[in-house]
Amino acid sequence: MWQRLAGAGWRTFLAVGLVCGVGLLPWLTRTDPAYTVLKARSAEREPTPEVLADIRGRLGIDGGPLHVLTGWLGRLVRGDAGQSWISGTDVLPDVLRALGASLLLMGVALLVAVLTAGAVCARTLRLGARRRLGGRRAGGSASAVLASLPEFLVASVLATVVGVQWGWLPALGWYGPQWTVLPALALGLPAGAVLGRLLDDLLPGAFGEPWALAAAARGLTGRSIARQALRRCLPALLPNLGLFAVGLTGGAVAVEQVFDIPGLGRTTLQAALAQDLPVLQAGTLALVLVAALATGATRLAARLLTGPAVRDGALSSLHRPAPPARTVLPLLHGAALLAVVGAGLARDPLALDTGQRLRAPSLDHPFGTDALGRDLLARVGHGALDTLLLAAAISAAALLVGVLLGLVPRLSGPLVDTVNAVPPVLVALLVTAVAGSGAATPAFAVGAVAWAPLAAHTSSLLRQERATLHITATKGLGTGRVHLLRHELLPAVVPPVLRHALLRLPGIALALASLGFLGLGAQPPSPEWGLLLAENQPYAERAPWAVLAPAAVLALLGALAVSAAGALRRPSRRRPSPAVDGADPGDKAERRSVPAAETETAGVR
Repeated sequence: MWQRLAGAGWRTFLAVGLVCGVGLLPWLTRTDPAYTVLKARSAEREPTPEVLADIRGRLGIDGGPLHVLTGWLGRLVRGDAGQSWISGTDVLPDVLRALGASLLLMGVALLVAVLTAGAVCARTLRLGARRRLGGRRAGGSASAVLASLPEFLVASVLATVVGVQWGWLPALGWYGPQWTVLPALALGLPAGAVLGRLLDDLLPGAFGEPWALAAAARGLTGRSIARQALRRCLPALLPNLGLFAVGLTGGAVAVEQVFDIPGLGRTTLQAALAQDLPVLQAGTLALVLVAALATGATRLAARLLTGPAVRDGALSSLHRPAPPARTVLPLLHGAALLAVVGAGLARDPLALDTGQRLRAPSLDHPFGTDALGRDLLARVGHGALDTLLLAAAISAAALLVGVLLGLVPRLSGPLVDTVNAVPPVLVALLVTAVAGSGAATPAFAVGAVAWAPLAAHTSSLLRQERATLHITATKGLGTGRVHLLRHELLPAVVPPVLRHALLRLPGIALALASLGFLGLGAQPPSPEWGLLLAENQPYAERAPWAVLAPAAVLALLGALAVSAAGALRRPSRRRPSPAVDGADPGDKAERRSVPAAETETAGVR
């Protein structure tokens, strides 16, 4: 009981701190809020001292940030979120309308993501149901390409091709259910590909558990076994599903911009740019509440699915030792990526030739040229130095922080909920306000939130691994906590989280690209991939290669990440076999790898 109260208090403290920190945005940027509001209302009006003083008096900001914050919080307790500094309308109805639009879009996008995840792991489900898995795992090339596509690029292509050229669905606005289809596809397809890969990583362990063998021996249908395997894997996946739901609510700023959707993410971004504090604070508070509700719902669902097994320590480990997958795919993908980058580095990314504007791919320009006649292969190659190295560094830091904080879920759980509620765009604005604009701003903004999914995954896996039978038996033998953590829990938890981090690598590159697309990342003439997509997106219909080139390299990065993740497996330990000492060689075929914990429990050291 006290632990729950402490957790609620910690969450409340973080939420209040976040809202108050957002409320300090104008003063953090060392700009006059009255001047920003004046420019947002009327850019042509002269900012004379009298005009600015009149705005300060009307808004009540003469008393400074503490007076503004306490006044807003006092009104909020009475159910009044104040009035917009820009439009003068009540904030609460506008924020609730934006929240309704975002929740509807989130629901449809989650449906698309679930269907996509099912398609990604369909082969593993089919083979597992027929007891033909045999250690094989589903291929990841198609899902890697899908997960690596930038959401704003998918949105632009869908709006241009499906909405405008074919006229099948509306491409702009928000007037009914049919307007949700294209933006939901743009959001749900990449998210579903990532979720599908995470689920596909868990399914082989579920199909190899004793209950699955017993169910097959009793004659249960493969469909029933597959359904139970899904139920067995979902509790470990639900925390990340909750994070995806929150991210789809507030982090869909670029997609909302493309389709002109009045969602909460776009409303919050516009309020942050205009420094409309009442709208910004109310929108941030709504995102925090959505995050809290999503987290509570996923935790309740996980408890209902696992039942008393976690409490009784009656689970089996889903992450048994296995030999690394022997595949040449990571080498092929890595060689292709290095070849593209190396060929681009040998060219000049800034050489202009206006007579070669938007040229199609040729021998002289294998990727074509952009609107200024610059070679796209050169810009993609030089942009890789910024995008890939920065994304790799952020991924490594996020993995370290995520694992460390995931080991202390009581501390990190509320922090994950709060951090995940803040869109990276808003974090970028806050970082810019504190540290100023620069090349490091997108890295700080993305890094500040990239660790949260890994921490949630670590905590979820750790909770289930602690409830396994071999851990319970090992404890009964008198094993200490430090030994248990180092030799049993971490070897079981770290490999899947490391694979998750590799799967997130293209997503981090996409987050950097999204900030560049929104104008908050690298600035021209930088060849950063997000900026390349933003610069060439208006010419996508006339010169599709201008956006396909950086998008294809991003997809290649995703394929490399997925194939490399599949090759990372917990090394197996083998029992001593009589065949080693001269027994029948045919017995070697019966040898199998045994989890370290099971070996130690049996008394074998």
